[in-house]
Amino acid sequence: MAEIAQRFRALDTAGDEGGICCDSAVCYGVSCSHRFAERRTHAEGRDRRDVTKQKKQRKRRETEQHTFLHLVPVSSQSYNDHDTTVLSWAVGQSRGEGLQVSADTVTVEAEGTYFIYSQVLYKDTTWVMGHVITKRLKGAETKLMKCLKSMPSNVSQPLNTCYTAGIYFLESGSTLQLSVPRKSAELILTAHATFMGLFNI
Repeated sequence: MAEIAQRFRALDTAGDEGGICCDSAVCYGVSCSHRFAERRTHAEGRDRRDVTKQKKQRKRRETEQHTFLHLVPVSSQSYNDHDTTVLSWAVGQSRGEGLQVSADTVTVEAEGTYFIYSQVLYKDTTWVMGHVITKRLKGAETKLMKCLKSMPSNVSQPLNTCYTAGIYFLESGSTLQLSVPRKSAELILTAHATFMGLFNI
């Protein structure tokens, strides 16, 4: 008994000095708080690194996501002196800040290669209808796309859609506008029938 008591006194003394600790469930009354504190500090540091890594990965994914802008029609304005009808737009869906819309004009903030698409539903009695997408940059004007469609002549209410799409490089500061080369053109201005959009590829 004296020998056992002596051993426990030695363990108690070492435990008080922080020099002995075991990893098993039985520590013979020796405090292991200093060892557990080290483990907690290590685990907390690892958790902080994991959270930081996840934030960086999420930010990288958001950066890599493609900028896009889908527009729905709000109104149309006829310009008789130019024999043109111009559409004004509202944002239907969008991602990023590289493309901005104001009334009838889309402004490119981030240059790059874009897929551009557009569709217009016509109810005009003119035998051919269509629209043009024009790019303007530093005073220069370029017609990127044209869409023409014959209108039915043997019905009381002629209806037809014209869809066009293409891939173009757009410089920062360039603007896009969709116009119909007919004054007072009769159009169906609903989101599922008439729309315009572009996205970075």
